[in-house]
Amino acid sequence: MDEMEFWELVDAAREAAEGDAEDQADLLVERLAQLDPESVLDFARHFESRYNRAYRWDLWGAAWVLLDGASDDAFDFFRCWLIGQGRDVFEGALHDPDSLADLLGDFDEEIDGDGEELGYAADEAYEQLTGTVAPDLGIAPAPAEPEGTPLDFESERVLAERYPKLWDRFRE
Repeated sequence: MDEMEFWELVDAAREAAEGDAEDQADLLVERLAQLDPESVLDFARHFESRYNRAYRWDLWGAAWVLLDGASDDAFDFFRCWLIGQGRDVFEGALHDPDSLADLLGDFDEEIDGDGEELGYAADEAYEQLTGTVAPDLGIAPAPAEPEGTPLDFESERVLAERYPKLWDRFRE
């Protein structure tokens, strides 16, 4: 599976689920379970590599603004959700996290921003196909600390200055 096929699966599932991350995950499991096990592992590698790329302080700050706070787990689930939003949103957020203010449509912190189940879709599909747990993907784990410079998430001033568009749209 190449990168284009990965994003096509993500996009098709999101569109069919009408943006609901849990439904999107269920649809991904269904679609992945129609592929061969190696293709499912390829999907998992694509997902995991993007998940690790998004382990950055600047994205965590954007998640903090959008979700009105983001614990370690909440940020993990946010990164899964961000991948689920598709290539344009994901790459745009990596390029400039504040651009999420322009890239996202409606955002409800109660239901959006949590894509935990998306992170398990490939594992579930692989188990359905093979009856076994997916093997190690051979991808280096994310670093112990996020990439970049830490931010003071507790300071509204810092967040408003670093993410002016997100702050104006989602916090004021």
